[in-house]
Amino acid sequence: MLAKNIARLPTDGGRADTVVFEPKWDGFRCLAFHDSQGRVELQSRQRRPLTRQFPDIARLIREHTPPGTVLDGELIIWAAGRLDFGLLQRRNAAGPRRILDLVAEFPAHFVLFDVLQVPPDLDVRARPLVERRALLEQFLAGAPQQLPLSPQTRSIEQAQEWFESWPTVGVEGLVIKDAGGAYVSGRRGWSKLRQRASTETIIGGVTGTLTQPETLLLGRRDSGGVLRYVARTRPVTAAQRAELRNALHRVGAAGRWAAEHPWPRPLPAAWTGQWGTPEPLAYVQVEPDVIAEVEIDAAYERETASWRQPPRFLRIRAELHLEDVPLFWTDE
Repeated sequence: MLAKNIARLPTDGGRADTVVFEPKWDGFRCLAFHDSQGRVELQSRQRRPLTRQFPDIARLIREHTPPGTVLDGELIIWAAGRLDFGLLQRRNAAGPRRILDLVAEFPAHFVLFDVLQVPPDLDVRARPLVERRALLEQFLAGAPQQLPLSPQTRSIEQAQEWFESWPTVGVEGLVIKDAGGAYVSGRRGWSKLRQRASTETIIGGVTGTLTQPETLLLGRRDSGGVLRYVARTRPVTAAQRAELRNALHRVGAAGRWAAEHPWPRPLPAAWTGQWGTPEPLAYVQVEPDVIAEVEIDAAYERETASWRQPPRFLRIRAELHLEDVPLFWTDE
């Protein structure tokens, strides 16, 4: 079951009495199948197998849930006190030996929020969410901490507190569900509210051309003054292209920038988080002296100090100085 984006909490029209709120985890959505023969298979939302990449979770499902069970949840990894999506990607791309090292160093968690089937192979998707939740609580009684039950509340005040405070540990926002609703596979019957904010970055390059930029490559300076890559934006609009065209300059144009640009060209795939499709990114280097305000969400990768979800370019902040931009590794 999928979720559609909404802009605000559903506090009007009486809906608050019929919905429940859960955290929106920054991880891999996953179904866990524990069949009647005791075999466990983990599957992504795109129906790709994940069992090989997460043998620790497959083992725990086998040991702590009854055969004939199908569970829905989110694979996550904690590191340095917050969720780390980059470590999930490393698991996804690693070979068998490296996966065992990652399992030992950064164990995964499978946060569970729904059950689709219970023994003996009984489909419970048509039952109300409150009933499925009660079944899930029974299954997870006594389960280890790597198989936690996702928190849930009916309180709008509690949900608002989660929404405001939990992004500091990488939780992306909230998922809002009908307490009496069935589980309808493939449909967007749930809602999701992402935590978003705006911040300042430095434009270090563009894809496309200077006259027709498609996306912006963003950076922040570290404590030594070196511009470090942090993100690639979503495609810019036609109106924004005109604004950018007049503000950006190719490196070395009219002697505006004496030093060599600090980024390689093309940009390595590891910089942009393309673990699954390691193709370098061609781009045009620009003078890193233009400040962009961008909209970001809570999905943040500590390994690369970048936002996982592409930021949305809002505007150029010509009135700001480069010293006003937060430093690389500075928490939002």
